[in-house]
Amino acid sequence: MPLDWSPLWLSLRYAGLATLLATILAAPLAWLLAHRRFPGCELLDAAANLPLLAPPAVLAYYLLATLGRWRLVFHWHAAAAVSVIYTLPLVLRMSRAGLEAVDHGFENAARSLGAAEWRIFWRVTVPLAWRALLAAGLAGFARAFVDFGATVVVAATGNFWIVALAAATALAALYAGNRLRRARVWA
Repeated sequence: MPLDWSPLWLSLRYAGLATLLATILAAPLAWLLAHRRFPGCELLDAAANLPLLAPPAVLAYYLLATLGRWRLVFHWHAAAAVSVIYTLPLVLRMSRAGLEAVDHGFENAARSLGAAEWRIFWRVTVPLAWRALLAAGLAGFARAFVDFGATVVVAATGNFWIVALAAATALAALYAGNRLRRARVWA
């Protein structure tokens, strides 16, 4: 019996698209939060990082409540769009840390030579922060690839209760496994 590789390719496609979209949104936002101070800066940072604090099941519940008016059809593009919501905070935090670590003396030198902000970003900041930006992208890809639970709950159509039952069973098994592991440690 041949091995079916389609679930792996589907996961790689949706995680890649989610990472690309999260990076496109996170890079300018990280630069803005790292280089500019404006009223509401902390509020924007907190709002962007909010999905990082919520467990995937809670995030899926609120996404279902928000999107409940529309008929959801499972497509890997929909899965990627939902995955962007909980991948964005991780990519944003790591990108921001990398952009803040760049020596501003190089950027100021480029400004004194008459370079525009967009050119400074692409010619000075990104080459100096490429390792952090690559790490942010890889961490975002790993999170999107591994954390498929919230995406399936939101993007599934008529099988919601089956998915909810499977998720509840998995959580119960995880809870029981943790209790058994603690019991062995204490025994």
